[in-house]
Amino acid sequence: MADPTTGTPPPAPPSLLRQALNIPNLLSLLRLAGVPVFLWLLLGPREDGWALALLVFSALTDWLDGKLARWLNQMSRLGQLLDPAADRLYIAATLVAFLVRGIVPWWVVAPLVLRELVVGVCLVVLRRNGFLPPDVTYAGKAATFVLMYAFPLLLLTQGGSAVAAVARPFAYAFTAWGCVLYLWSGALYVIQTISAVRGAARTRLM
Repeated sequence: MADPTTGTPPPAPPSLLRQALNIPNLLSLLRLAGVPVFLWLLLGPREDGWALALLVFSALTDWLDGKLARWLNQMSRLGQLLDPAADRLYIAATLVAFLVRGIVPWWVVAPLVLRELVVGVCLVVLRRNGFLPPDVTYAGKAATFVLMYAFPLLLLTQGGSAVAAVARPFAYAFTAWGCVLYLWSGALYVIQTISAVRGAARTRLM
């Protein structure tokens, strides 16, 4: 739509390639590229130290890309999609690896996997009704932040060292808190989806 004061059309959004080449999105792409490496480190050679370092690096870049996007005024729709995608892939990869290695029990993993499936269905429903994916909620970002602390601590609990003994209560506390927040953020996605679809249905009937 043209600007009513000047009559000029609004500037076109930058291309996907141009969006991908800005600094925040390059960091998100780097995080995505690290997911298979992280999974291989945990399940292949079981190099927990390197896996831990990669997970910490991912958590730092997760914080940094959002800050840089705001500081450099480089917020983009691509970035809004890449950032949560990288978060979910890291969480899914970590849960799979931890389940295979017996670090966490199945009853911790199952609700979180179910949450991801439900959110995926919500995204499909929204897309079919002409809606873009909803913005990441504060609860979702907080859940990811807490889990990104919990996972390295859970790795540190392996073995019988003094470090493992000290890390264990913190790891369990962060894991419990992160799981509750993660499930709550999924419930918020469901509520947003139901509200949006009902609103669209009422609009069509008017």
